[in-house]
Amino acid sequence: MNASTAATDLQPLRSAVSGTVLLPGDEGWDLGRQAWNLAVDQMPAAVVFADHADDVAAAVRFAAEAGLRVTGQGTGHAAATHETLGDTVLVKTIRMAAVTVDPKARTARVEAGVLAGDLAASAQEHGLAAVTGSSPDVGVIGFALGGGLGWLGRSLGFACNGIRAVELVTADGEQVRVDADQRPDLFWAVRGGGGSFGIVTAIEVELHPLAELYAGGVMFDVEHAPGVFRAYREWARAQGTEVTSSVRFLTPPPIPDVPEPIRGRPLVAVTAAYAGDPAEGERALAPLRDFAPAVMDMLGVVPAAALCRIHGDPEQPVPGLTGGVMLSELPDEAIDAVLDAAAGSTLLQVDFRHLGGALAEPDPDGGALAALPGAYALSAVGAVMGPVTVEMVEADLEKVIKALQPWDTGATYSNFNDRPSDGSSSFAVEEYERLRSAKAQADPQRVIRGAQDIQPAA
Repeated sequence: MNASTAATDLQPLRSAVSGTVLLPGDEGWDLGRQAWNLAVDQMPAAVVFADHADDVAAAVRFAAEAGLRVTGQGTGHAAATHETLGDTVLVKTIRMAAVTVDPKARTARVEAGVLAGDLAASAQEHGLAAVTGSSPDVGVIGFALGGGLGWLGRSLGFACNGIRAVELVTADGEQVRVDADQRPDLFWAVRGGGGSFGIVTAIEVELHPLAELYAGGVMFDVEHAPGVFRAYREWARAQGTEVTSSVRFLTPPPIPDVPEPIRGRPLVAVTAAYAGDPAEGERALAPLRDFAPAVMDMLGVVPAAALCRIHGDPEQPVPGLTGGVMLSELPDEAIDAVLDAAAGSTLLQVDFRHLGGALAEPDPDGGALAALPGAYALSAVGAVMGPVTVEMVEADLEKVIKALQPWDTGATYSNFNDRPSDGSSSFAVEEYERLRSAKAQADPQRVIRGAQDIQPAA
């Protein structure tokens, strides 16, 4: 808590909400302020565990009247985007976890605390699929507001493009529902522009008729990395939009949760999903097995709900640091450079997501993030565990990103960048100025702060 916040009487916040309020010094404070990303030591002015949207509205009103800011957090995967929270009320929405599926309309209403795995399972009950990411315990709201790059991306686009309505609390504490007809400028900004425009309490998303598909991954020993990367690049270039895939340098941590054959072993891995008939998907993905002798082969027919697990991301809190860049291409020189930079590093993975298809085709009705330029989105991740320090991971992230600088487009994808940012590098100039205008209309006093802390236009 900073000096100015220390003079603020936060006790009235307890009676303003029905949920739990934690203040510095309270029992449970350290656990309550903890984010999913354990590398981040969050020190907000207060923590509110909201039971419902009324609690969120009350917390926003209190913060605004007290001269504080407020931010929403479902899980805290992106907690490192906040440089400091000393002047901020942290509203945790994990208790707001209802999912309501309308199978006829092929939509789902998703509250702010819902996790990707829960949405996927609810949709699966009706033979439908949601656009989710690489981990079942990522929050649906944060994932979608930041864009949402998932394993159906090249055929269906970003998760934010499939949002049909947003329920949020504005900076003055008003609960509103926005869509293409109601406050369309705010609706446009929230979809891919992040959480700077209000505290989102629920969204309505499209679901897709996809019960099962052919998907999974193949892992190879790291000695085959140069050949696998090159073979993957040529294979990916030849695929239709039904295929969304990635190739990555991977070193799973030596912990019991990791299968013994790959525990602590440097690998190169290809992950892919075919959004269509499983038999056609098997034919499309079968060549992956020919890249090199496989250490593990996990390709097969899976229920759509399993898509958020095919990448094998951790399903429990970890202390992680992430860096990312957008790449114009992946030539041999880039492959050699990144493999040299990643070899022997502290990084758990250096992942190249193949873009194109619907991810590259601007959707005029898709929201603030309607397309990503470039051929690949890189996400590099390191964990601060055991002898590995923050400084070591930071140095290795910088080394990898520097090695790829000749092919860096200069743009960023916000969900792959967990550094404090005003969002300017994630959007073209015109879109960014439109976001700043939307911020000026919705929150000129900057009460609300998102993962990208967008500044209002003057």
